[in-house]
Amino acid sequence: MADAQHESGSPLLAIDAGQTGIKTRLLRADGSAHDDLFAGVLTDRPLLTQLTSVVESALRSADVAPLTVTFGVSGLTDADAEAQALLQHPALDGVDRVVVTHDSVTSFLGVLGDQNGAVVAAGTGVVTLGVGPEHSARVDGWGYIMGDAGSGYWIGRAALDAVMRAFDGRGPATALTAVMQERWPDLESAYTLLQASHDRVRTVASFAAPTAALAAAGDEVAVRICREAAGELALAATTALRVTDAPADAAVGAVGGVFGSELIRSAFQDAVRTACPDARFVPPIGSGLEGAVALAGLGAQHPLRERFTDLTR
Repeated sequence: MADAQHESGSPLLAIDAGQTGIKTRLLRADGSAHDDLFAGVLTDRPLLTQLTSVVESALRSADVAPLTVTFGVSGLTDADAEAQALLQHPALDGVDRVVVTHDSVTSFLGVLGDQNGAVVAAGTGVVTLGVGPEHSARVDGWGYIMGDAGSGYWIGRAALDAVMRAFDGRGPATALTAVMQERWPDLESAYTLLQASHDRVRTVASFAAPTAALAAAGDEVAVRICREAAGELALAATTALRVTDAPADAAVGAVGGVFGSELIRSAFQDAVRTACPDARFVPPIGSGLEGAVALAGLGAQHPLRERFTDLTR
């Protein structure tokens, strides 16, 4: 996908900015590429400074200035305003074109390319994008306070809740208690320490991986949490297919660290098949970074066209 997109010979910097990490790819006119990795987006802070800092770092050692920069960004709420601000920022002097979208779009393009279907991208947060013959729809991705059902944060939050229920006697015992005590030996004071943390979203999400591991080992509480997460993710996928009028045999992709759990992936697929028996589960064509590259080449009639802003000087 990346090579095909770069046939124009125009230097391109593609940026896939997620909460877990920001990946960049500089494609030069001769077809060579250079990738970098940076710390993830903090969605509770202004995006402009974070994104321009990444551009500056990615280009610091480059021997060419890109004519086009594409951004797929977690937490993006106003692509038009962000694109205008980016194009006017000194960090992008010499850049002729800026394309900005939510990372659900770049995830979709990276996973399914131009196919109709739905892609669930579940890491610290989660967002689902569906694309049908005529239009597209976003499902969830509304952040850890209002949404992100089934995400790493959602799983971690459920794990912490289960531990404190067990501690109080409101819920069954779970091996998750020992995991939580590795970070906070005194459970009674854990909530104050977590609330005071500047990095509490990632801290909560960090409990998702041990929850999945304990579920695989048979801990009943962890199994329940993981199955409920899978159900939420499947509901998002089937909703996206329904509201976009996707064909019955539409493709379904699932990416992100949450799907590293075999239990979650299997339960997710079972739940999707129950609602959409003919849906096809397909392996990713590429990643969100490849999707950020492909973003530069979408046509004006593409069903995703309304979901990104494309500005030139």
